[in-house]
Amino acid sequence: MSPERNVASPYLPSSAKSVRIFISTGEVSGDLQGSLLVAALKRRAEQMEMAIDILALGGDRMAQAGAQLLGHTSAIGSVGILESLPYILPTLQVQQRAKQYLQENPPDLVVMIDYLGPNLSIGSYVRQHLPQVPLVYYITPQEWVWSFGSRNTNQIINMADRILAIFPGEARYYQERGAAVTYVGHPLVDRMQDAPSREQARAQLGLADDQRAIALLPASRRQELTYLMPAMFGAAQQIQAKLPDVQFLIPLSLDAYRSAIEQAIQAYGLRATLIANQTQTVLAAADLAIAKSGTVNLELALLDVPQVVIYRVNPVTAWIAKRVLKFSIPFMSPPNLVSMEAIVPELLQDDVRPDKITQLAMELLLNPERRQQTLAGYGRMRHALGEKGVCDRAAHEIFALLVQEVNTSSI
Repeated sequence: MSPERNVASPYLPSSAKSVRIFISTGEVSGDLQGSLLVAALKRRAEQMEMAIDILALGGDRMAQAGAQLLGHTSAIGSVGILESLPYILPTLQVQQRAKQYLQENPPDLVVMIDYLGPNLSIGSYVRQHLPQVPLVYYITPQEWVWSFGSRNTNQIINMADRILAIFPGEARYYQERGAAVTYVGHPLVDRMQDAPSREQARAQLGLADDQRAIALLPASRRQELTYLMPAMFGAAQQIQAKLPDVQFLIPLSLDAYRSAIEQAIQAYGLRATLIANQTQTVLAAADLAIAKSGTVNLELALLDVPQVVIYRVNPVTAWIAKRVLKFSIPFMSPPNLVSMEAIVPELLQDDVRPDKITQLAMELLLNPERRQQTLAGYGRMRHALGEKGVCDRAAHEIFALLVQEVNTSSI
């Protein structure tokens, strides 16, 4: 907490039997993480015999978990400077509605999840107009990995009464800079407790045990259909030529992408099945995945599925990041970020080419020693992610902050 702030919430009396929490997040991964937190908050409220209302900027998963959406943001997201331009207006419109609602209906606590630019705007508004409302940043953006400087870091620290970190490196980064931080572990540890086994997943999808299957995960953002899918599907075409019996499985992240992906499947002549609403099953059934960088990399790692990770943005964005902003990162994918080691192969920007993807994929498929190295790395990564109960620990920290504010306000 910023030292000059003394937060005391007048909205939650000590005898309160209900609580209102606002959660702000965006994109497909934020919607997933948000839904897990919503479920945990509801469990915690039930244990405390309290009613809870959760208002949110999020997506369908959060709504299904019980949040009331003030704006739908799972499809509003991008990585890069030029890539973000089409989303500026819809983001501003959603934010304006949310800010107006918050001003008229102040919550008891605000939770930010990832979503750097929009959440810095929402958080700054809360600090300026609702200074008495405690704010938790759960899952900070990867500022701690690729920081361009101290501005965003300082803004996050100054707006957040507590940071709930999901990576050990994330916790260290903010602790070293004086933030109030609690390391809770990664929420996917919880999510994967109910994941199907390879055998169960294959039975559900109708795949034989000896059928070689590769999961293709091209996009959770629209820009990735342009910058990632051609190289990924080009590699799949090459792999299919080498392994004619291979079956490609493509989980559909958003229904809006269905047509573009179906057209690409046909154009590249792939033996591929596009599958909706069964992402975890598809991942569990795969022998290998070729995936965009993102949360899905960690899901694959927790399922012990070897993977090739790729990412590319507009060349102009890449040039500005490298030459002007001096952008440099040790790793892009979450499995490698956990312990800062190269567990899974990454191809970035100009290296995202079908031939390079194919070479790495074939090695992971056909070289038992290389596969075993990956699985051993996954084991080390899993040990560093924390024990199950992550989301419940996060919910406990959030309610503890609410109780602290109640006690402060009653003094």
